[in-house]
Formats: sequence, structure tokens, C-alpha cells
Amino acid sequence: MTSPRNDTISRTDSLPSAAETSRRGFLGHSAAATASLALATGLHAAEPKADRQPLHLGIIGCGGIMGHHMKGLVRRREAVTIGWLCDVDPGQIDRMAGLMEGFQQAAPRRTDDFEAVLDDPAIDAVIIATPHHWHAPMTLRAIAAGKDVYIEKPVSHVFAEGPLVREAARRAGRVVQQGSQMRSSPVTERAGKLLREGLIGEIKVARAWTVEPRTSQPPVADSTPPEGVNYDLWLGPAPARPFNKLRFHRTWRLFQDYGNGEIGDDGIHDIDMARWGLGVDELPTQITARGSRKMLPGHASEYPDNLNVTWEFPDGRLMVYENIPFSNYGMHGWDNGNVFYGTEGYMIFSRRGAFNTYLGRRRTPGPTEGSELRGQRGYAEHMADFFNCVRERRLETVADPETAHLSCALVHLGEIAYRTRGRVDFDSAAGKFVDCPEADQLLTKDYRAPWDLNVPG
Repeated sequence: MTSPRNDTISRTDSLPSAAETSRRGFLGHSAAATASLALATGLHAAEPKADRQPLHLGIIGCGGIMGHHMKGLVRRREAVTIGWLCDVDPGQIDRMAGLMEGFQQAAPRRTDDFEAVLDDPAIDAVIIATPHHWHAPMTLRAIAAGKDVYIEKPVSHVFAEGPLVREAARRAGRVVQQGSQMRSSPVTERAGKLLREGLIGEIKVARAWTVEPRTSQPPVADSTPPEGVNYDLWLGPAPARPFNKLRFHRTWRLFQDYGNGEIGDDGIHDIDMARWGLGVDELPTQITARGSRKMLPGHASEYPDNLNVTWEFPDGRLMVYENIPFSNYGMHGWDNGNVFYGTEGYMIFSRRGAFNTYLGRRRTPGPTEGSELRGQRGYAEHMADFFNCVRERRLETVADPETAHLSCALVHLGEIAYRTRGRVDFDSAAGKFVDCPEADQLLTKDYRAPWDLNVPG
């Protein structure tokens, strides 16, 4: 595979029909870690194997979250070698190379062309941490090139991409893990064991929230790309536009061309855990969404600064998401979190690594995560699960493409409801909305050549 060398992919910080989704039971994975917890919850906090075989990795996207991953790989002395560092911004590559200094004898090769990484037969797997609009196009090309893929959330930029990634991974027998790290945390294992045992009864409603303070970002004039940056490849499948620094590192999240707003950036983590706690393994039948601009006047974002979404599932269970980015007080003591409402009590759960339970009419305090687990967020265990699955050729990672799609679909359906009628019905068997053609159009998007999703293989 070759890519137009005048195009380029930039990396910034952290970015088949629905009826084909097979059903999965509550907490749907079994595997490797503490046996009693794994059997009780179906989740696992994977540990590195003692006889690990070295894996040869390509890093695609050298921005913020990749720095966190690299620090972890180096600190844990993972049995991997980094063969490539890829980014359209050479400054990002320099930063990443500095983080891995002393980790391996041979320096990784450098490129702004991700297809050079995919063309290297020595590379076993890639870690992709680009803006969202590149996630599916790169993942599909990596799968076609025979690589296993660790892809940051969300796996898809639009709804239609999720099933394509899922089916491509199945056909090719490739391992794919979405970066939903809290699914691998020991805190989640312990919480899941309690939920499975019925501590709070039958869970009827789950609530998720993102309550982090944001500041207004005024628009700025277009300018020229920084020296050495391949901006055309950064745009990739997105529409061609003049360079604007807000459409680049970090603040690309403000724009629909590249990101999914707050709900698809931080929100996807909490929505994923809400779906996990509620135990739903199908798509909703009705979606309601309301949002507005309340506290950030003049903000350059194309997204509202507050958003409330409700999803109703076929059996009547509900999920609610609240995005309140103009506050600094959190909810129930957490800036990001969940509540699982059961018939016998409720659990407050946060991906910051903690949970509390309250039981009965008197809200009697029940079990918590325990001080020995407090603050554990699953990053090391999640990466270990991916590496173990690659070595053992196990395709069901903790956050495999099916799991990822079911959660990311909630983001896309909520956003579509907000942008169209505010309340829409969805037919999961048909994979489209009921009598809402304007919503159906937003299930997919146009792709700038040559970066469409028609990837051979």
C-alpha cells in the first residue's frame, strides 16, 4: 500500500447492519486474572504473561494519550519493541522519542505516512491514537494489512463505521481493542461481582455524566500550517479546509469534521460503563436529546455546551447521559461517573477508580471498592489484555469491536437525535431510524479521496 506522499496524517491528543450484532450476556467476557473475580463478573484485569514473546509495535499518532501509553510501556518494561513512530507533526514524534529514551537499543523509524508502518512485515500490531475521523479508515487498513489494532475510543466517527470494523476484524481474524480502559480495572471487577450477585437488585436505569469545567474558545483566523506538518494528511478523509490552529492539536474536538463533541470524547467512557452496568447488549429503540449554549458565549465549538440524552431499550430499561461542562462541582462527588439504580439500592461508580453502594429505603451504606483498589483505572491491565490476546490469538478482547460499537452507537444516535428532531425512534433490525430520513443521512458521511472505507481485503 502506498499513500500520496503529499498528503499526511496528523496526530493530536486523545480522538453490516445493526441486526448483525450478536448478543452478549451481562458483563460479557471471561478470562484471565483473579480467578474468583473473573468467574463472578465475566470481566478480567489481565496481567502480563511470565513467558511473554516480544511484540513489534507501530505507534500511529504521538499526541497526548499516546504519551500516557508510552510512559506505561516504558515503566513496566513491556516485552515489546517500537518499530515506528508515525505522526504528521515531527514535533510530536520528537516528544514521543524522548519518552522512550533508553527503552530499546535500536531507535524506531520515523514517518508521517501511516501506510509505511502498515507495509512493514515486521510489525505485529499498531496502537492508533489519532483524531476520531481517522480511527475507522486507519483501523480498516491496518486489519487489511494483517495487523492487530489497539484503537483509542471511539472506534467510529459515525455509526456506519462500527459494523465495518467489526466485520473486517472477524473476517481477517485480527485482534482489535478499543481504549475503554475502565473495563479492565480491578475496581470494575469488584463492582461487577456485586452487581451480578444482586446486591442492588434488578438494575432498571443507569445514569452517566461528564461534569468538567470548560472555558470559551473564541474563533481565530485561518493561518498557515506549522513548518514540517503534513496538514493535508492530517485532514485525510475530512473535507479540505484552510489550516486553522483550532482545527489542530487538542481543539480539533470542537469540530464535527474530526471529533464527536464532549459526548464522544470523555462521555464515551462513562456511557460505555453505564451500558456495562445496565447490562444491555442491544441498541435502543428510542432516543431523546436536548442541548443548548448556556454558559460559553462566543465559543468556537460546533457542539452544545450542555447535552442531555436518554436511550430507551426494547425491554424498557433506560440510560441517561448528562454533559454539564460549565460547572466544577461534579455529581455525587465525581466529575465523571455513573449511577446504577436497582430495585434494592443503587451504586455510584466513577471511572476515576471508586464506587459506593446504598441499600434499601434508609440508603444504608454498603460495600465499596476498598482502599487497596482505589484509583485504579485499568490502563496497564487493558493494554496487557490486548498484548495477551495478540500472543494467544484470542479475538475477544475486553473491548472488542462488537462491545465498542454497541457503546459508540449510543454516542452517534444521541448526537443525531440532537441534530434532527430531538426525539427519534430507531429500528435496529433495519439499521435505520423510523420515518426520519434526515437522521438516516447522518448515520454515515462522505470521505475525501483516497481515504474512503472501501479497503481491499
